[in-house]
Amino acid sequence: QAQLVESGGGLVQVGESLTLSCTPTGHIFSITSMAWYRQAPGRQRESVAEITAGGRTHYSGSVKDRFTISKADDYSEVYLHMPNLKPEDTAVYYCNYNTLPGREYWGRGTQVTVSS
Repeated sequence: QAQLVESGGGLVQVGESLTLSCTPTGHIFSITSMAWYRQAPGRQRESVAEITAGGRTHYSGSVKDRFTISKADDYSEVYLHMPNLKPEDTAVYYCNYNTLPGREYWGRGTQVTVSS
């Protein structure tokens, strides 16, 4: 069974940028959407951004107009470009793929820490 592997996290200063990548270890068929979630210490996991197979994007209010989600043309990888990072963006970031018929895949997460 394919798994998702996130990369690109790290420790940055306020205002710096990171781009996260999510790569499956094998082929995943019938992808309907790909998304990024995050979980800060002591908080529930929350949706950050989603991109459908058709290319439509959705963002949470806290990152809208700041983060950009994109995907590879072959729908294999998904990316999250995060400019102008803030301390409140500190969290573990997870990627998620949804497929037909109603299956989903999760990665193990990558830590993003924004230091002031």
